[in-house]
Amino acid sequence: MLISLSILLLIIILSLYTFAPHPPATPKQAANITELETYLNQLVASGNPPGLSAVVVKDGEVVYNKAFGFADGPRNIKATPDTVYHWWSMTKIPTAFAIMQLQEQGNLNLDDEVRKHLPWFEVNYPSTTSPAITIRNLLQHTSGLPDPIPAMIGWVHYTDETFDQTEVLKKYLPEFNTLKFEPGTKAVYGNLNYMVLGAVIEAVSGQSYETYITENILQPLGMSQTSFVYSRAMAEHEAAGTLPVIHFFTPLLPTLLDTNTLIRERDGKMLWMNRVYIDATPSTGLIGSAPDVAKLMLAYLNRVTPNGQLILLPESISTLTNTAPLDGRGLGWAVGESNGERYLEHGGGGPGFAAIMRLYPDDRLGIAILSNGTDLDRDGLADLIKSLNW
Repeated sequence: MLISLSILLLIIILSLYTFAPHPPATPKQAANITELETYLNQLVASGNPPGLSAVVVKDGEVVYNKAFGFADGPRNIKATPDTVYHWWSMTKIPTAFAIMQLQEQGNLNLDDEVRKHLPWFEVNYPSTTSPAITIRNLLQHTSGLPDPIPAMIGWVHYTDETFDQTEVLKKYLPEFNTLKFEPGTKAVYGNLNYMVLGAVIEAVSGQSYETYITENILQPLGMSQTSFVYSRAMAEHEAAGTLPVIHFFTPLLPTLLDTNTLIRERDGKMLWMNRVYIDATPSTGLIGSAPDVAKLMLAYLNRVTPNGQLILLPESISTLTNTAPLDGRGLGWAVGESNGERYLEHGGGGPGFAAIMRLYPDDRLGIAILSNGTDLDRDGLADLIKSLNW
């Protein structure tokens, strides 16, 4: 009986492995653009992801901007440089920029206690002597607040609208208001930190979070193909999200979501998704194109917008760039090193889409990859693109 069960289990595992999509392993380096593109074409041909866009900026200009595969395979729509993808957690970088802008205006300070701006913010601290959570703690993920994943996967809607982010936070905070550790003692990534920052932005600016980001970051940078809701122009370049039929997310989704509404169709090994929005926009809400990410990277690396305006003062960029990381987390950015070179990056991922934005400030180099696949070797691809002599 034991042998029979073992054989049956082995058959099931082998069947699942065979049916799951298998992207080719990411090379450590590419000798030239032809080698890079040969691999990227192989990657999208695997179907996981079915499409991606890549952009590189160097010394103040876009030096590479190309797309591969399909924005929507069943409808035979190819990906282009203008294809629009969910950013997911890459949204945290514009949120961090907004906080720095508000500090520049004298409306807040990074070391302010959160309750100074959100008097109703109540959490359970580890002890009676715990330091209060500050805005700096939220930016660096050192607050101790728990991450609401996987529950957050279910905080979605399918209509073209956004919600009051202060009310969204008030709704969910009571479920996640017990701190996991003393503020400031370590860094543990969590989406709730940036949901709180969104409410702070609303309280300090007197605007909705989405309006503030649009008027003070997206519009000054000319990011016309990026927003929190698909515009008509964005919809013309919309990528459909995908999820492998065999994936650890797949059995989880029915417990959190209405899969009949989420899943548009199945095509072979892949599930193709309908348009979906996340309720909590400050941590995960932006949708946009690779060229728009390039504009954001250029403004940060060059410190000016296309029309010569500052998006952030040099002191703010220096603070975000040079704050000593704790457990790999700086302010807004994750801080890493590749081949002896320090970089700043932020990834984004969830059902349907995955993305990464990486900057090498000393080299004035920026790399971004956006895809309509749930799985993506983000760091491996960023390393691969960096291996070329741009």
